[in-house]
Amino acid sequence: MGGDPVSRWEQLTSPELGAVHRDTPVILPISAVEQHGPHLPVGTDHLIADHLVSTVDTALGDEVLILPSIAAGCSDHHMDFAGTLTLRHSTLLDHIQDVAGAVLGQGFTTLILFNSHGGNQGIGQVALERLGYSHPSARVVFTSWWRLAGPELLELSETGPGGVGHACELETSILLAFAPDLVHQDLIPDRVNEPSLSYDTSDLLRTSRAAFYRRTSQQTATGVFGTPKAASAAKGRVAIAAITYHLAELVRELRASAA
Repeated sequence: MGGDPVSRWEQLTSPELGAVHRDTPVILPISAVEQHGPHLPVGTDHLIADHLVSTVDTALGDEVLILPSIAAGCSDHHMDFAGTLTLRHSTLLDHIQDVAGAVLGQGFTTLILFNSHGGNQGIGQVALERLGYSHPSARVVFTSWWRLAGPELLELSETGPGGVGHACELETSILLAFAPDLVHQDLIPDRVNEPSLSYDTSDLLRTSRAAFYRRTSQQTATGVFGTPKAASAAKGRVAIAAITYHLAELVRELRASAA
């Protein structure tokens, strides 16, 4: 380790963790392993989350602690496509609560649930509310990377409503920026998704008046929701910079307000 500060929970010894100041913000990445069309690996959400927190780790050092990520998430809606792993909603909720409870039970006061998969958002919000209620002296935050940098990402996107969703312009761009060897650029499909209810025209960056349940296979034959052909490594670098800036600032604000 060369004497450099280490902020990865699993790389520290028990005495080292015991010595960490309890106001240090702790990040729990929550992701997924599921199909991402013909051009991206099934671990895309997990890879993105790990890259983002690693970038923040480099920037902040011992100002933050990063827990091992929860790799599989709630992906039932992707099960029509090979390679998808999924947890029951109750299982993911228990997993988050148990890990978070262990962290908060050791006296840490600040926890960020950092999500990289759309299907985890409902359970993430429930976990936030349950943990906040059961640990009233702690500060718990839940966010997803596209929510954290929403205005910047909306400005960056060139594909309009329905163009950003899953294995799309943004996810493909982010992978092109840090793991281009994992992107099968010759297999990137055209956009095929269309809204099936006028009251639900949402995508990753745009909300709608209502939420209409559809399996992924009912929305897109390729498994892709959006327009990945508009992706570029340059866009990915801008997206990563915006997301990690705001995640680092969130950590700094929480740390400063605890002092």
